[in-house]
Amino acid sequence: MAKKQFKAESKRLLEMMINSIYSKREVFLRELISNASDAIDKLYYKVLTDESLSFDKDSYYIKITANKENRMLTITDTGIGMTKEELENNLGVIAKSGSLAFKNENEIKDGHAIIGQFGVGFYAAFMVADVVTVVSKALGSDEAYKWESKGADGYTIAPTSKDTVGTEITLTIKENTEDESYDEYLEEYQLKSIIKKYSDFIRYPIKMDVTESKPKEGTEGEYEQVVEEKTINSMVPIWKKNKNELTDEDYEKFYNEKHYGFDKPLKHVHISVDGTIRYNAILYIPEKTPYDFYSKEYEKGLELYSNGVLIMNKCADLVPDYFSFVKGLVDSEDLSLNISREMLQHDRQLKLIAKNINKKIKSELQAMLKNEREKYDEFYKSFGRQLKYGVYSDFGSNKDVLQDLLMFYSSKEKKMVTLDEYVSRMPEDQKYIYYATGESHARIEKLPQTELVAEKGYEILYFTDDIDEFAIRMLMTYKEKEFKSVSSGDLGIEQEDNKENTEQETNENKELFDYMKELLTGKVKDVRVSKRLRTHPVCLATEGEVTIEMEKILAAMPDNQNIKADKILEINKNHDVFKSLKNAFEHDKEKLNLYTNLLYNQALLVEGLPVGDPVEFTNDICKVMV
Repeated sequence: MAKKQFKAESKRLLEMMINSIYSKREVFLRELISNASDAIDKLYYKVLTDESLSFDKDSYYIKITANKENRMLTITDTGIGMTKEELENNLGVIAKSGSLAFKNENEIKDGHAIIGQFGVGFYAAFMVADVVTVVSKALGSDEAYKWESKGADGYTIAPTSKDTVGTEITLTIKENTEDESYDEYLEEYQLKSIIKKYSDFIRYPIKMDVTESKPKEGTEGEYEQVVEEKTINSMVPIWKKNKNELTDEDYEKFYNEKHYGFDKPLKHVHISVDGTIRYNAILYIPEKTPYDFYSKEYEKGLELYSNGVLIMNKCADLVPDYFSFVKGLVDSEDLSLNISREMLQHDRQLKLIAKNINKKIKSELQAMLKNEREKYDEFYKSFGRQLKYGVYSDFGSNKDVLQDLLMFYSSKEKKMVTLDEYVSRMPEDQKYIYYATGESHARIEKLPQTELVAEKGYEILYFTDDIDEFAIRMLMTYKEKEFKSVSSGDLGIEQEDNKENTEQETNENKELFDYMKELLTGKVKDVRVSKRLRTHPVCLATEGEVTIEMEKILAAMPDNQNIKADKILEINKNHDVFKSLKNAFEHDKEKLNLYTNLLYNQALLVEGLPVGDPVEFTNDICKVMV
């Protein structure tokens, strides 16, 4: 029998197929099963146009058979089969797709879509097989033919016998090497796993002989190994079922089956779009944060299917980073795939799906915020930080999308509130949205800097996440209201007469403050009378872009660049401490030095900053006590 050579370009492509195009060897089975499904689809289409043919879906299936002893894996289908010419054209010319040609000839647009349209998936078999043998009998033909190849060196076609219409592909699996174990493609559990992973939603039964342990008849406690033919795949995907037929339990069961998480999803979204781009999607908003969510190991993305066949486990392009907590899948028959199906061409269809999904996620979160507040509060505890990262990242380009979803703890409400709720309660004379930063709500409530704002009756938002202030600086304003830290040098709420009095007090005590400023050179930018303190003797305020909380966060980073906030030491002129300072300035400079250092370190401790020299600080305290 004369061996036929692949065309030069086909031979080169085959070598690429075996070595480069596919990232995982196991996808060979996905490709062969998809081709088998196409073959049955083609028969179905023939039935639609030929009244002499009938189609009983239950009679059509794909069978997987493993023979460990002979190292053979067989994929059998009951589809339309191939003639000698079709074997020659479809398998002898790599990248010529019989499925694509069939689709074009029949102008198939709706209904059962043809999966394979590139004509290269078949050759993925050579990644795991030394020899590939195809025996096929076409519909309406009395003859069958065998196509056989050992790879790039060519192929043979010869007459053979086959009782039924359809195709049988037999792979002679390679021997193991030091780097690769090919035995796994003959193991029952591995084959079942690959089928469930990639081809679970192929619309025809994928059958296998499965070994199970069952009680032995007529005995007690004895078991025997029984081999039974089982259907491995689910066939009908949940996302193609009518939503009215599904319950919350159905969606939760699917969430668990797909191992999207060990928790119970807070929300599920079932999307069916049949327009410019056709796709189905099921999205889940988890209840709990995955253990690795904020680590480099976490991989975002939705599962991507094309006509029920898994293409990518994690398609990162389908969800933005700020919604990376969303789990689920998308299935579309309109995507432009590359020849290996594993990488998408970044085309208009994919971008359109991603844009629609992004809008849908936001609308669902807004609906949850409005109608299911307790559930949204639970969601925000887990993923609010990610939304704030989204506001901060990409130079604030996503702030308009996310700002209405943000929440912060309120000094008045004693619970989480939205920015919209805060602004809606603002008195007419309030110019700014005030916030305070700290490690906890309890610590923030005790901050000296909050006294004036609280006295005015203004609500304060508590920032306890390290990202909070960075995100707000990127947001800048909300509904034309600027954000203002309670530690800011100018709070914008002082009365004019109070402002004049404060300036007068500062001028009257200029020599004292200049002396203290000189003593604290390199530590504070200025020392002055406070306009915000009521009961506390001292506090730190800031000027410029970097706040004290930012300084702490930046200092904790691995690439600490020693960035410091411009600190202002503010003194409460109505506190007894101020009288002691004035008295010491006039009569005892050494004592003034002691008081100055104590007050500065006291202000640092209130802010949660470390004192420069703890030993010196404790010695100073002891000096005051004796």
